[in-house]
Amino acid sequence: MENLVRDLRHAARVLRGSPGFTCVAIVSLALGIGANTAIFQLLDAIRLRSLPVADAQELAEVRPAGGHGGMGLTNGFNSEMTNPLWEQIRDRQEAFSGIFAWGTTGFLMGRGAETQNLNGLWVSGDFFSVLRVAPARGRLIAAADDQRGCGPRNAVISYAFWQGHFGGSDSAVGSTLTIFGKPIDVIGVTPPEFFGLEIGKRFDVALPICSAATWGNSLDQRHVWWLTVMGRLKPGWTIARASEHLRTISAGVFDATVPIGYEGTSRDVYRTFQLIAQPAGSGVSRLRAMYERSLWLLMGITGLVLLIACANLANLMLARGAAREREIAIRVAIGASRIRVAMQLLSESLLLAALGGVLGASIAAFLSRAVIAFLTTESDELHLDVGLDWRIFAFTASIALLTCVIFGLAPAVKSSLIEPGAVVKSGGRGTTMGRERFMVRRLLVAGQVSVSLILLVVALLFVRSFRNLITLDTGFRRSGIVLALFADLSGPRAAPDRRSAVLATQAMLLDEIRSVPRIEAAAVSTQFPLNGSSWTQGVRVQDERRGSSKFTYISADYFKTFGIPILAGRDVNDFDTGDGRKVVIVSEAFVRRFFANTNALGRLVRTVAEPGYPEALYEVVGVVGDTKYADLRDEIPPIAYVPIAQHPNLQSLKGIVFRSSAPLSDVIADVRRKVGAMNPNIVMQFGVFETQIRERLVRERLMAWLAGFFGALAALLATIGLYGVISYMVVSRRSEIGIRLALGASAPGIVLLILRETALLLSIGVAAGVVLSVMAARSAAVLLFGLSPQDAPTLVAAALLLVVTAGLAGYVPARRASKVDPMIALRCE
Repeated sequence: MENLVRDLRHAARVLRGSPGFTCVAIVSLALGIGANTAIFQLLDAIRLRSLPVADAQELAEVRPAGGHGGMGLTNGFNSEMTNPLWEQIRDRQEAFSGIFAWGTTGFLMGRGAETQNLNGLWVSGDFFSVLRVAPARGRLIAAADDQRGCGPRNAVISYAFWQGHFGGSDSAVGSTLTIFGKPIDVIGVTPPEFFGLEIGKRFDVALPICSAATWGNSLDQRHVWWLTVMGRLKPGWTIARASEHLRTISAGVFDATVPIGYEGTSRDVYRTFQLIAQPAGSGVSRLRAMYERSLWLLMGITGLVLLIACANLANLMLARGAAREREIAIRVAIGASRIRVAMQLLSESLLLAALGGVLGASIAAFLSRAVIAFLTTESDELHLDVGLDWRIFAFTASIALLTCVIFGLAPAVKSSLIEPGAVVKSGGRGTTMGRERFMVRRLLVAGQVSVSLILLVVALLFVRSFRNLITLDTGFRRSGIVLALFADLSGPRAAPDRRSAVLATQAMLLDEIRSVPRIEAAAVSTQFPLNGSSWTQGVRVQDERRGSSKFTYISADYFKTFGIPILAGRDVNDFDTGDGRKVVIVSEAFVRRFFANTNALGRLVRTVAEPGYPEALYEVVGVVGDTKYADLRDEIPPIAYVPIAQHPNLQSLKGIVFRSSAPLSDVIADVRRKVGAMNPNIVMQFGVFETQIRERLVRERLMAWLAGFFGALAALLATIGLYGVISYMVVSRRSEIGIRLALGASAPGIVLLILRETALLLSIGVAAGVVLSVMAARSAAVLLFGLSPQDAPTLVAAALLLVVTAGLAGYVPARRASKVDPMIALRCE
């Protein structure tokens, strides 16, 4: 330990004597370590960190094996449960010492123009007790608060909401909040560390599940999937044992909860579901599914950048070692052991790595928060804890130590093997004047070039993929379009005359909006394009061809608003009422899929029954152009458009889309005033279509920006490394170059001599890089759109960019070599 302290003090003195080198080394390491640590911090927050509750490792989630299809409600598979399913599992299970259910939603707080959107949480009575969460103020929701018929009585608020809305006042407990038009008492505040169970989200207000009956009938609906079920394992129980137990009760649970309206295959599939348990100590997260693969890929990218930086520093350390050969030879000659010399030289690398790690940790804190801010959008605010914990500290320390070994070990060992006698005989010019002295440095530079090519290829792939998405022909207009959502707080959703009241209110809303000056077109729609949600139903046509199609319920002028061309037939009109003949307008993809691309007008389409959507027979009265539906990445699906007046289960106001060429903020303000004057109980939420599309591509934009930045940084570092090696070679061979010039060699010949060395290094690096790029790009395949990971133009463009840039870096010292004065070079020799 005493020797280590002495070595570090000596290293500090040596590094202070070379401030330029020291600053370059520390900044290079800090950027590499900081980038790696920042990505790891995000991975830690999304994947590795446990929930802020006691004994989080005991928590498990109960879900159908493989998820469920949502039966028309969603894309893909998910893990939510219906309330009848939750009640059956709660009453039958024996694997958990405590079990609870919860669900997320948006709450509307306040009235009229003062309405505020909150992140809401539905919780069962044992939610907080099973999680062992203690209140910061008041009390939390208990089993007695979650009983059928409870009504909207009690609410628990989060610590952040308490601070933001109530200023941390103790009077918050006992105060009243207006949620969906109903007064609700605040009974308690959660502790500051508890944000809920969904990573990346922070709840504002929690209500007992039973109170959901105040605003709808979801408690008894067997087809509404909205709850997540979790529990705390009994002592001695494992996830495998709990899953085995859940499988034994699955038949009874699903037989007792078959949704009303499921027929034939749907009913049979539902009854085959099997319940399993999965670890839930790190919570559940949409972010995890969306960003985990991207973050692991970015971790690999930043790791390669750090590797390139280490190679550069290794080259610099080798050059410094060559310059200090006489100093080191004297130490060995007066009795210093080679191990002591190597340790002393390695201590310089250790000190540089430590300083780089400290600065890198500060850079990481900034970068991780910058990425979170980048991913946060108007409609999706992220809350991630990226503070320092033991994993992040250990990662930063480990990576700093690893960099020390990577860039410091080889130069330290090489310098410690110097023979004092050889140095004396060389007259101080160094002991390795032959070409072999550059072998290690050449290999390092060739490796830098190959790794840089990998990163450039990946960067160009992500940039081109993002460009493909933003320039994609979606089939509809994007600019000047506003999407508006409405909620009427004046009455219960399930009233007997609700459907007719909703249709009447919807018609008045549409008329009011159409009357606003500068609005060019407006229409009702149950589905907004590209918002991630969809409605799918099975269909049959006259020749018994079967399949499924996306469905959207619309009013007249929907196609005009979005600029979707009507190719045949007509638009929806006022005669398409609920009592009249049922009609449908279909897309070109629908015609290709179900009518073999023949004339579809007048043909009949029969839908397969779903809960709340009985079987119906529709006549095709129009054909429109193809469009994207839920996601830009999805293939264009068959779409059926049905008049909103023929919606079979209309219980709430649907969205309205309108178009204007005027400034949209002004138009939205006009709509707010107009609708507010018409009915102050209607709350409104607006979104600009272009903005929402842009927000849907935030992951792709992040990958394009970060991969592009790190690819450019890698190319720059490789270019600097190549320039350094060629420059050092020119200086070391100065006498040789002088002799060549004295014997008649031309300046262009000297340039070609040096450029041949550059070309050799580039050829080796690019050849290896092309092979490795093809292999590495496969890991990014699922994140790309519209091009293959082995895209030839991308490979060629990346290689050319690197060759041109690095070639210029080699030309500068080559040009300088051609201007060497032979007499001066020989005199120096």
